[in-house]
Amino acid sequence: MPDDPTVVKRILRAELRERRQVMPSHERELATAGFTSRLQELIGSTDADSISCYLSMPNEPNTRPFVNWAEARGIRVLFPVTREDGLLDWTVGEEQTEIAGLHGQPQAVGELLGPMAINDVDLIIVPAAAVDATGMRLGWGRGYFDKTLGSMQKCPPVYAVVFDSEFIQSVPREVHDQPVDGVVTPTRIVAF
Repeated sequence: MPDDPTVVKRILRAELRERRQVMPSHERELATAGFTSRLQELIGSTDADSISCYLSMPNEPNTRPFVNWAEARGIRVLFPVTREDGLLDWTVGEEQTEIAGLHGQPQAVGELLGPMAINDVDLIIVPAAAVDATGMRLGWGRGYFDKTLGSMQKCPPVYAVVFDSEFIQSVPREVHDQPVDGVVTPTRIVAF
């Protein structure tokens, strides 16, 4: 195995992407039910009234049932909107529609609130390729969430959402990588 963390990350991401692509649909459906239940439990344990959450790609842990549940209960949900400069804007997605973002990821449509809007949430839910036992998150390599989390003066709890097999012993770390406070899988919630 190479020593360069950038190379190790690239290899690990390719392996994880492949695993996600070949996951049987019935496993994905069971995982979605688990994610929804665990995320509901997380809201219950944190009493969050305002959260940020990503809209999932087809092979990612499906956040839509959870988002629908949260919005139906009056929880304010901010969705990330990617920018060309590598930062994230935010929207509450008033129009209940989605478009493809800069890198093809789904984005909610609504008034752009700017990068600072994230400072007003009680809980941040982020995507990840993997999370390790120390809370280090391996993202998909574009750095949007690392930049956002690294720039916040007072950051609320941050939880990454991954499949059970993606909660691993260790992930490579570089200086810019930001840890998370917990991980949510279909079967458990782990706080660090």
